[in-house]
Amino acid sequence: MSDTSNSPKPIHVIGGGLAGSEAAWQIASRDIPVILHEMRGVRETAAHKTDGLAELVCSNSFRSDDATSNAVGVIHAEMRLANSLIMACADAHQVPAGGALAVDRGGFSDAVTEKLVAHPMITIVREEITALPPEDWDQAIIATGPLTAPALAEAISARTGKEALAFFDAIAPIVYRDTIDMDICWYQSRYDKVGPGGTGKDYINCPMDETEYNAFIDALIAGDKTDFKEWEGTPYFDGCLPIEVMAERGRETLRHGPMKPMGLTNAHKPDIKAYAVVQLRQDNALGTLYNMVGFQTKLRYGSQKDVLKMIPGLQDAEFARLGGLHRNTYLNAPTLLDGTLALKGRSGLRFAGQITGCEGYVESASIGLLAGRFAAAERLGQPPVIPPSETALGSLLGHVTGGHLSHEEEGGKRSFQPMNINFGLFPELEPGALIDPETGKRPRGKAKSSVKKQLVAKRALEACKAWVDA
Repeated sequence: MSDTSNSPKPIHVIGGGLAGSEAAWQIASRDIPVILHEMRGVRETAAHKTDGLAELVCSNSFRSDDATSNAVGVIHAEMRLANSLIMACADAHQVPAGGALAVDRGGFSDAVTEKLVAHPMITIVREEITALPPEDWDQAIIATGPLTAPALAEAISARTGKEALAFFDAIAPIVYRDTIDMDICWYQSRYDKVGPGGTGKDYINCPMDETEYNAFIDALIAGDKTDFKEWEGTPYFDGCLPIEVMAERGRETLRHGPMKPMGLTNAHKPDIKAYAVVQLRQDNALGTLYNMVGFQTKLRYGSQKDVLKMIPGLQDAEFARLGGLHRNTYLNAPTLLDGTLALKGRSGLRFAGQITGCEGYVESASIGLLAGRFAAAERLGQPPVIPPSETALGSLLGHVTGGHLSHEEEGGKRSFQPMNINFGLFPELEPGALIDPETGKRPRGKAKSSVKKQLVAKRALEACKAWVDA
């Protein structure tokens, strides 16, 4: 860290995950000193494998990169406009993934770490923070993510007077590429879609006929699973359900979800339509590791291997990592945080990332981006400028800080749940926006949905550019 004797007082960021790393970058980019506190290297977590910053624990996918008609792609584009470190490193370390932006997780984490370590305004301190930031820190951001250490979680709970909610995220297995039987499997992206860095053949596909599928479902349901204590009472996040939980909800659920055969043609048997397909996506730049798309699981390791090897093409598979579970902790943010992510009643203390109740890599990083900008503005004596509600950033922020209609559910559980960015969070278009100026007609059916998404995406990016430029 360079001489900051004439610099503003430092801002403290607790947590070196996606949100904390992004927040630190945004602050330091405004010539404000940052002290980034990260406990890994001193205290490990149950899910992380390294002490690298911004380590990706679950998938290596940042999901769709289509900024013309997909809400995730829109928030990607907005973050790029806002000088996002996370997006810059993701773009630099992408691996083929059809229409999605997926990354080499090791290269990505290394790049984020190197950028932050090299920045003259950032000091990284390896230590566990066990209490809320002291008042004399003045400006601080807690971005400890889904694996907040128990002592800090208890301190947060004690300060807010509210019990933090929790749920379980499941992790998908990773397979060694050279153990996949390519005489059965084939390379193809769904509908041959070519995405960033892709070729249209970015996934390995494992086909199942109806008999194989039904046997697989039976084995999933019967497999030995991780049990929870009755007192834990923590739900799953619906966007990351274990495959066996999906199977228990209905025999056809997986076939219409992560195992849907649509848009795929078996290169070995082009005349035979698969009943279901398991897809694997490249996980590292070398192409030696592939993760099983949508195959989060809480099956115990022994059962997990037996069940997964029932998938055609994976009968001899070897696993670099088996699936598992990790606990997620998040606040009842709409009642606890103001519109700039600051804790009500504690000026200058902000929360960022998944602990605020957003879900997903880019969502977590985007809330970190906003928290960093808001804290930096206050440090410089300026009012924080909230992004317009028409933007993806503003829409997600609005949901987290007040857009959710919170109410008490049966049993006293609060209804606020983690949320991915989606077009349902954006404000409606102006009346008449869908009318074709040449024909005077409104599109109908699927065409209406497609046109609406394109218009909302276009409006969002225009509003975001104006916000960033201002």
